Amino acid sequence: MKLLRYGPAGAEKPGMLDVDGKIRDLSNVIDDVDGSALAADSLERLAQIDASTLPEVDASVRLGAPVGNVGKVICVGLNYSDHAEESGMPIPDEPVLFMKATSAICGPNDAVWLPPGSTKLDWEVELGIVIGREASYVSEADAMDYVAGYTIVNDISERAYQLDGTGQWTKGKSHDTFCPFGPVVATRASVPDPQALDIWLEVDGERVQNGNTRTMIFPVTTVVSYISRHMSLQPGDIIPTGTPPGVGLGYKPPRFLSAGNSMRLGIAGIGEMTNRVIDKPAA
Repeated sequence: MKLLRYGPAGAEKPGMLDVDGKIRDLSNVIDDVDGSALAADSLERLAQIDASTLPEVDASVRLGAPVGNVGKVICVGLNYSDHAEESGMPIPDEPVLFMKATSAICGPNDAVWLPPGSTKLDWEVELGIVIGREASYVSEADAMDYVAGYTIVNDISERAYQLDGTGQWTKGKSHDTFCPFGPVVATRASVPDPQALDIWLEVDGERVQNGNTRTMIFPVTTVVSYISRHMSLQPGDIIPTGTPPGVGLGYKPPRFLSAGNSMRLGIAGIGEMTNRVIDKPAA
């Protein structure tokens, strides 16, 4: 099952994809695709619905971030060994954690803003874990019981903000529009093995990232268990799990994004999204 949210920014409605990929409206079933809707009993009820009986939505509609009222975006850095190497950083012995501000969240096909004065805007395609149940000190063996599903995250980064000067990862990752994700939440039942997913990103039609989640250093179960020992996780929280090699920073010389560039990215079994870079609109 694939859940989504559609409509104007700030006024999205809940929906799902049917077997033919058509958007169906869930407004008469749930209020939103949020933490309460992602609980196991709620997902079981939604899975019993014959999507063909729901109102069809025009395919041209804007898609919003597929989870509403996200409490936190807690990210894992350097989780692919070859990406750590291309970044010139040691392979970590335990997950590297940082936050993205929830104000950075936008829809899967929304534009990414180039901040004024930005010189090192970069791309990162990532598998995102969507939490469906409060988690605190959970074991790796039980970690999957707390996962509602998966999504795609474009972990946009301004490397100058992240690494130069005072160098703060959260500062380099949290500008408005730096967290497009979607296009759907693919429920856990629809993704049998999250460690066997092809993952890729193109810039202006050129494939720059091409990997598979099997090469993660720390798999989904480890990530959920580890984070839950350092902070509680609530339903609707999003965990981007790191990116394979091929980011702009890793090229020699480095390659960064400018206004007009377009990123297309996807993960097998979840979907695709496209983000065009534009200058930040005037206030």
